[in-house]
Amino acid sequence: MRQLSHHRTLVTGQLSRHYDDRMARWEPGARQRLVRAAVELFTEQGYDATTVSQIADRAGVTKSTFFRHFPDKRELLVAGQETLCRLLADGVADAPESAGPMAAVAAGLERASTFMGPENRELGPQIQAAVAASVELQERDALKTVGLAAALTEALVARGVPEMAAHLSGELGVLAFKRGFARWSEADDDGPGLAHYALAALDELRAASRALD
Repeated sequence: MRQLSHHRTLVTGQLSRHYDDRMARWEPGARQRLVRAAVELFTEQGYDATTVSQIADRAGVTKSTFFRHFPDKRELLVAGQETLCRLLADGVADAPESAGPMAAVAAGLERASTFMGPENRELGPQIQAAVAASVELQERDALKTVGLAAALTEALVARGVPEMAAHLSGELGVLAFKRGFARWSEADDDGPGLAHYALAALDELRAASRALD
């Protein structure tokens, strides 16, 4: 009986450790940890040399958990695109009826800026460096840009803006958001938020477009 009791204790301990390890791999924040792990590995050894297994191990999750969040490693660096598209479109839709196309775009940029927090700011320069070093990531980043512009364009068209004007306004809006994000990432931590830089970039682009006449 003593041996049986000892065996049960060992088995229980093994199951407990297995359960604790499994729960650690399922703790909240797996998606964010995967993104951070990928950025770190891409920075350390390059995109091409980094595997899904390495990313999952660095994040403390299994490969199956990785694939529940992302279809492949390329998608890690555009995480949150759907949310950004929705916020841009919602901001445009909620702009005052009297707002013109660019004022509506500005409202979209302000709304989308609320989604970007300190971690986005911290990882931004590393993500841009990884994109610049990989043709595959550049292609995916270009698709993201197209998607964001399409979200703005569709929201503007829904407000009654002519399609060509909506398209141009959407393109300028995305360019302003990207320029603003780059400046925000490089600015002091105690400076203004992303919305300030995005709207300033939009004003600059509007002024530049007027100079084309």
